[in-house]
Amino acid sequence: MSRQPEILHEPRRITYTTERWAHLRRLRQQALEVMTRLEHESLRPLVHGSVARGDVRPRSDIDIVVPYSVPSFRVELALGRWIRREIVQATPSSVLKAHIHVKDNIVVTFPLLKMMPREEEFYRWGGVVDSDQLKGDQRVLGVNKRLLLIEPIPEGHIESGVIGREREVAKRLGVSIDIAKERVRVLLRRSRVGRTGVYIVRHVPDGTTFEEMAKILCDSDPALRRTIRRRGGSTRL
Repeated sequence: MSRQPEILHEPRRITYTTERWAHLRRLRQQALEVMTRLEHESLRPLVHGSVARGDVRPRSDIDIVVPYSVPSFRVELALGRWIRREIVQATPSSVLKAHIHVKDNIVVTFPLLKMMPREEEFYRWGGVVDSDQLKGDQRVLGVNKRLLLIEPIPEGHIESGVIGREREVAKRLGVSIDIAKERVRVLLRRSRVGRTGVYIVRHVPDGTTFEEMAKILCDSDPALRRTIRRRGGSTRL
């Protein structure tokens, strides 16, 4: 099935196979193990995307977010080990994020600056659950990259189109119409021009903290300095 945005005029019911349920349970158990380690350091992680909604595929990743700015050493202390670390900024005006790839299919993300309301809504748009919800086998509403609203049901999920229904979908998810319109615009553009890049992706080498790398980037990038000032942060990080 294509991962391109889809215009769906009638809801579609998807029944999961035994293998798909088992795969979802495995991914959720892996997510819970990482989230438990973060919670031991008094952090409040969420898992978002297909693992939260339930519509996982064979190559689905596990995306975990600590949705607020936190000193990076606390996250690293909780995780203990990883395969690589990156700083990512989607656009010159967006929040600077730390990505820690725990395994090939698991990434832990946290912002290095205060997130704006729309950036926080991004996660709710895709669906988020906490560790208690994982333990309770709860799945939630959310929108996937094909711009389909995923609604969990006991036998699988119902998917319905978002394009042309942005206001209705935003209301159901408890997010603003602005984030709905933004995600539709971004993903439709991506489908037209191909995969779009991000403004910054920088490897963080061993022995360097996220904060030190952010300072190096800030010193060389006026756009990043302006973004930090607008968010009330210090360009000295």
